[in-house]
Amino acid sequence: MEPITLTFEMTVVLGLLAFTVFLFVSEIVRIDFAAILVMVLLGVLSQLPGLSNLADVQHLFDGFASNAVISIIAVMIIGAGLDKTGLMSKVAAAILKFGGTTEVRIIPIISGTVGVISSFMQNVGAAALFLPVVSRISVRTEIPLSRLLMPMGFCAILGGTMTMVGSSPLILLNDLIISSNDMLPEDSQMEPFSLFSVTPVGICLVFTGILYFMLLGRWVLPNRGKDEGSSGQSVRDYLKKIYGLKSDLVEVIVPEGSILRGQTFEDIMVAHNLYILGSYHKGQRFFSPVTSTTVQDPCRLAIMGRRKVIQAIAEDYGLEVLPELDIFAEAYAPTVAGVAEVVIPPDSDLIDKTARDVVMRKTYGLGLLAIHRGGDTLSLVETEDHAVTDISNEPLRAGDTLVAFTAWDRLARLTKDRDFVVVTSDFPMEDLRPNKVAWALLFFAITLGLILFTDLRLSLALLVGACGMIASNVLRIDEAYEAVSWPTVFLLASLIPLGQAVQNTGTATWIAQEILELLDGWPIWGLQAGIAVLATGFTLVMSNVGATVLLVPLAVSIAVAAGGDPAIFALTVAISTSNSFLIPTHQVNALIMGPAGYKVVDFLKSGGIMTILFLIVSLTMMNVVF
Repeated sequence: MEPITLTFEMTVVLGLLAFTVFLFVSEIVRIDFAAILVMVLLGVLSQLPGLSNLADVQHLFDGFASNAVISIIAVMIIGAGLDKTGLMSKVAAAILKFGGTTEVRIIPIISGTVGVISSFMQNVGAAALFLPVVSRISVRTEIPLSRLLMPMGFCAILGGTMTMVGSSPLILLNDLIISSNDMLPEDSQMEPFSLFSVTPVGICLVFTGILYFMLLGRWVLPNRGKDEGSSGQSVRDYLKKIYGLKSDLVEVIVPEGSILRGQTFEDIMVAHNLYILGSYHKGQRFFSPVTSTTVQDPCRLAIMGRRKVIQAIAEDYGLEVLPELDIFAEAYAPTVAGVAEVVIPPDSDLIDKTARDVVMRKTYGLGLLAIHRGGDTLSLVETEDHAVTDISNEPLRAGDTLVAFTAWDRLARLTKDRDFVVVTSDFPMEDLRPNKVAWALLFFAITLGLILFTDLRLSLALLVGACGMIASNVLRIDEAYEAVSWPTVFLLASLIPLGQAVQNTGTATWIAQEILELLDGWPIWGLQAGIAVLATGFTLVMSNVGATVLLVPLAVSIAVAAGGDPAIFALTVAISTSNSFLIPTHQVNALIMGPAGYKVVDFLKSGGIMTILFLIVSLTMMNVVF
C-alpha cells in the first residue's frame, strides 16, 4: 500500500477534531450545541476551494435519519411505554428488595442485569429501558442519580462484548473476516467466531466494571443531587424542616393474638400521638384507611411518628418494628406518595367541618398530619412549639393549610376540587396505565423477536414497538415526544458528519499509517496492544462500525506480516471499539449525560481509569482464551 501524505483537507479535519475536543472538555457551550456548531462548520468549510471532501452538503443532515439515531428515539419511547404501565416501578421494587438501599449492593445488581441484557440487545436499548428504573431507585433510596447511571451505562457498553451479537462491530466482524480471507494465503485463513466465542472476555470486562465502581466509586463518581422539593425529600426531612415535626415512617408487625386486636386506628393514634397511614391484612393493603378501622391480627401497619416512641410502644405491646419499609415500600415510595399541602379557600364547603365529619381519608385520600393556622401548627405529634391536638376533631377554617400524606394520583384529582387549593406543585403527576401492561409487553416482545430472529433493520424493528405503544394508547403521541431526550438526539446526529469527514478525507487512514509506523519492529503483543489503543482512539471520534471497517483489514495485514494470528488481531479491533468511556460520544454515554447532569470532566475522570482497565483485561483475556 502506497504511503499516504498529509493533505490540507486532513489538516483541517484534525483541527476540527481538536476544536471539538476543546469544546467538549471546556464546556464553554453545552455539548449538544458544540456538536451542532461543528456540523455547521463542516458544511460551511466544505464550500471552500480544496475542501469539498469535508462534507456533502446535500447529505449533511443525514445523521438525523441514521439507523443509530432513529433506534435511540424508538427505544426511549418503548422504555417510556413500559414505565407508563408501572412495570418499571415493579422492577425497581424488586431490585430494592434484594439490593437494599446502599450503593455497594444496588450497583452490582443494576449493572450486572443491564450487562447481561445488552449481550443480546443493543447496549443503548438496554440502557434506555433501565433509565426509568434507575431514576425511581434513586428517588426511593435518596442516592443521587449521578452515582448510579454511570455504572449502569458503562456496564451496558461492556455487556456488548459478551456475545457476537452484542454490538455492531462484533456483528460485522465475521463478514469482514470472510472478505479478508480472499486476500490471505491458504495457511493463514481465519475461522469465523461462534456466538459465544467472546463470552469469557465479555464476562471478565463486565465483572471488572462492576468491581471498579464498587471499590472506587466513592472517589470517581460525581455526587450531584437534584434540587429538593417536597416530593424529592424524605418525609422525615420535609416535616422537620417546614413544620418542626419529628416523624419517621416505619413498618410494624402486629402478631396474632395481639392485645391491640379490636382497637380502632383512631384510638391508637390519639392515645399514642402517632399516625397510622396504612394497613396490610390477609394479602390486602389499604392506603390511608379510615380511622374507624379496627386492628385485625396478624397484620402490618405503616405508622408515622417518632421512631423511639414507636419502638417503646412496640415493646409494651409485643410488636416488631422493621428497620425499613417492606410491604409498604412500593406504596409509600417518594415517586408514588408523599407530604402535600392544601389550603381551605373561603368558599369551601368544608369550613366548620372536621376531618372526621367528611371522612377525609376515604373521601379525599388525605392522611391529615397537621393543620397550619395563623402561624401555629396543630398536630398529634408534640413539638417544642406546640402541644398535642386531636386534629381529626378540629373544625376547619378558611385559610387553613392542611399538611397531609397522600398518593400523588389522589392529589392530582384534588387540583380540580373547588373545596381545596393545592399548594404543592412539584409532585409527580403521573397518569399510570396499569391496564395497558399486556399491550406494552406484547409490543416489547414483538420488538425483541424482530431484533433477535429476523434480519430487519434495527431502527425499523424498534419503531414497530414504538408505534405499537402509541397505537394501543400505552402512550399518547405527545407523551412519546416528551419521552425523547432531544439534546441526546442532536448530539449524536450532529457528530456523524465529523466521523464521516475523518473517514472520507483519508484522515483516519493517515493516522493509522503514522501509528503503525511507530509500532514497526515491536513484538506481537506490542502490536496487538497498539491496535487496541488505535481502535479505542478512533471510536471516540467516529462510529464504531466505521472504525472497525477501517482497522480490521489493517490489523489482519499487520498480524500476517509479524507472524501473529490475524483472527485475534481482527477480534482485538472489534472488541476495542467498545472501549468508549472518555467522552460522551458513545450513544449510551450521550443518553445518560442529561438525566444525571454529568459533565465531560466526569467522563474523563471515571472513564480514564475504565479505559485502561478495559485494555488490560481485554488483551489479557483474549490471549488466555485464544
